[in-house]
Amino acid sequence: MERAIVIGSPGAGKSTFARRLRDASQIPLYYLDMIWHLPDRTNVSREEFDMRLQEILAKDRWIIDGNYLRTMEARIAACDTIFLLDYPVELCLEGVEERIGKPRTDMPWVETEFDEEFRQWILDFPEKQLLKIYELLEKYSGRGKEIMIFRKREEAEEFLQGREER
Repeated sequence: MERAIVIGSPGAGKSTFARRLRDASQIPLYYLDMIWHLPDRTNVSREEFDMRLQEILAKDRWIIDGNYLRTMEARIAACDTIFLLDYPVELCLEGVEERIGKPRTDMPWVETEFDEEFRQWILDFPEKQLLKIYELLEKYSGRGKEIMIFRKREEAEEFLQGREER
């Protein structure tokens, strides 16, 4: 593993998984949310986001945390390892609720509430995002990519513990 992506619903624990993977592998970690969002809760332009993403993809080693479906295929094409956290919606909703009010290294501000639009986005994730993600995984399956799909937190935990013990 030299170039990995961590994808899945908001609240699944992608950033926590990615941090532990970084710590175990010593591979640089990049958060797409930190590239897209500005501290004042605005966003960079698509052009700036794409340019910064291309700079990361050009590097020899990286872990990229985040979905951003519009650019996902470029990341899948460039990576050698894919981690999909495919957890139940209820678990993801709980994950977001637990992080409200807590500073995070993967977001340039502290979330103070769980707004309804974001909640609905998570509820719609299986139909609107996950199906497209699985289509991309199928497209790139067998192309020298290691694809790991975790459907329970315990599966991801077991994988990470194995990496951390090395």
